[in-house]
Amino acid sequence: MSEIRASEIRMSVIRRADARRTATPNGVMTTYASPTQGSAALAVWHVEMVAGARGPLHAMDTEQVWTLLTGTARVNLAEETVTLAAGDTAVLPADTVRQIATDTGFTAVVASPSPAYAYNPDARTPEGACALAPRDDRRVLPPWIA
Repeated sequence: MSEIRASEIRMSVIRRADARRTATPNGVMTTYASPTQGSAALAVWHVEMVAGARGPLHAMDTEQVWTLLTGTARVNLAEETVTLAAGDTAVLPADTVRQIATDTGFTAVVASPSPAYAYNPDARTPEGACALAPRDDRRVLPPWIA
């Protein structure tokens, strides 16, 4: 077994002012860590959705862990809907159709391996999809995960 020296240990620190913010029509994602922001393989971000918002129907090719900090969210996963409240955590499996919505608004912290690609499960772009959404059968790496 090899020994690790203190001089070989590196810690990344991302200051609040340096956290990357990405706004979509459905919410604001603030990246705390990702492969392009201090992490080698894990992305962690904060989500803010306002009352009445609904994210797109999509799938991700990796597991995600969502922890609600405030408010409530409806998570529709493979045609099952669960309501989450502040303090609840949902583990969303990879390659499963999902949509997240809120009547009250919420904030959450999300963690995922990265890269993690979003895609349209039926390979068709939903009507009204924002510019960051996958197009047809393309997979996209969301900027808050990159």
